[in-house]
Amino acid sequence: MIPIKDRNPTHRFPAVTILILLINVVIFVLELSLDEAGLEHFFLTYGVVPAAVVHAFGQGTLDLMTFFPLLSSMFLHGGFLHLGGNMLYLWIFADNVEDKLGHGRFLAFYLLCGLAATILHIVIDPGSPVPTVGASGAISGVLGAYLLMFPGARVVTVIPILFFLQVAELPALVVLGFWFVIQFFSGIASLGYQTAGGGGVAWWAHIGGFIAGLLLVIPLRKFR
Repeated sequence: MIPIKDRNPTHRFPAVTILILLINVVIFVLELSLDEAGLEHFFLTYGVVPAAVVHAFGQGTLDLMTFFPLLSSMFLHGGFLHLGGNMLYLWIFADNVEDKLGHGRFLAFYLLCGLAATILHIVIDPGSPVPTVGASGAISGVLGAYLLMFPGARVVTVIPILFFLQVAELPALVVLGFWFVIQFFSGIASLGYQTAGGGGVAWWAHIGGFIAGLLLVIPLRKFR
């Protein structure tokens, strides 16, 4: 199922959502200007390399570049489809979460979800030498918050059926619940491969971000 829009109006301009989207696009354009060696160095420097983080903690050699990638990696992407898929989900669902939390709290919420997602990925796959990049973990937190606050909101969704595409309006509970089930079972299936130090999709970052979104949105919304 591929969501294309929701029918859930907002009451305030989603300034932070748009800012995050623009930052991601601008940094991706910067990535396109780099050659292959430059891009690899860029990802190794500003992406999160689980093995490097674990080594730094084990050796006590912590510095700014141990922690800064935990933030910067949320704004890097590995290709057009990676960027496009993430920005589609951000555009559809984040404006409503920002509308309920307010601009400042939403920004803090987004970054905390991304941080939680990355930490869980490191815990699950501590030996990986592959840089982890992408906004998926933070956006997964947005999806968790949206599911909790707007389970009945209608989401216009494209459903592939054999060789045909069917467009339907489904409750967010169905669309995002199905999304999480896919992430969860994919994460379980990847455990042996990930703990062997392999790369691929950071399924557990998605799971961690989603759960963080469910948990964090409750106190943040109560404060408001």
